[in-house]
Amino acid sequence: MKAIMQDRYGSPEALEFGDVSTPVPGDDEVLVRVRAAAVNALDWHVMRGDPYLARPMMGLRGPRAKIRGRDFAGRVESVGRNVTRFKAGDEVFGESDGAFAEYVAAPASVVGHKPARLTFEQAAAIPLAGNTALMGLRDLGQVQPGHRVLINGASGGVGTFAVQIATAFGADVTGVCSTKNIEQTRSLGADRVIDYTSTDFTSGAARYDVIFDLVGNHSLTELRRVLAPGGKLVLSGGGIYRGGSVVGPMALMVTGMVVARFARWVDVLQVVQRAANLTTLGELAEAGKLTPVIDRTYPLSEAATAIHYLETEHARAKVVITV
Repeated sequence: MKAIMQDRYGSPEALEFGDVSTPVPGDDEVLVRVRAAAVNALDWHVMRGDPYLARPMMGLRGPRAKIRGRDFAGRVESVGRNVTRFKAGDEVFGESDGAFAEYVAAPASVVGHKPARLTFEQAAAIPLAGNTALMGLRDLGQVQPGHRVLINGASGGVGTFAVQIATAFGADVTGVCSTKNIEQTRSLGADRVIDYTSTDFTSGAARYDVIFDLVGNHSLTELRRVLAPGGKLVLSGGGIYRGGSVVGPMALMVTGMVVARFARWVDVLQVVQRAANLTTLGELAEAGKLTPVIDRTYPLSEAATAIHYLETEHARAKVVITV
């Protein structure tokens, strides 16, 4: 099969489009013929082995997972002998290493049935980013109807899902984004939008029950200032990070973890893959409450260009690979 492979850390030039053996599914896996895959910040972090502090997990000299990509959507080709939820021909989506390829063998526990309302490209955009948004708002933020929720980074891959999910939960949603993305953020359901190029939300009078920070461009002190009494700050990632350091976007996260040991107002999201979460996201999509926003699409052979675009051009929403 054709795939995007990598043996050493580096720039997009380190990626190779070529032939590799088609994977054989294990007893608890499904073999999926990939129709689309999504690009995430994780892909370029792994591509570059950056931040360096994460290399013990990713691989010391090069990535352990030799085929790039995580999010996919496609049709089941075959299943392992212990798999009962899926059969050949089922349309599915999920998250597993090796998605930038014509086939991926994925654990059945991280695969869900594709929402019929969505295209393969739309479905592929959901797993990692959608799951991050869902867990941040539902599990840590415990968003309830009427809650005032602020999403810092509302136009990014996770942010576009977070705006829609918070809206579906009945929250009063404020999105923070750049000027060019204001209308998009409003169209996703935000009740109000703050343009960060002209307004610092941490200096305003408004207070929020939940702040979901996807950017990491404010200190914990600044963010706490605009939390309502009893409010919760949820930290996830650091979108302004552009690579080339020991700790990268983990600095604020580590600080948050330390503070969270002693304070209930802050929590750091640690995402866990669950098929049940894909089911929830699929139900929201089928109900018309969640529609993935796709910035650009690229063919599999141009996956390196897609990663470069995400890494350097401040892409909004999702970038998708077609296979």
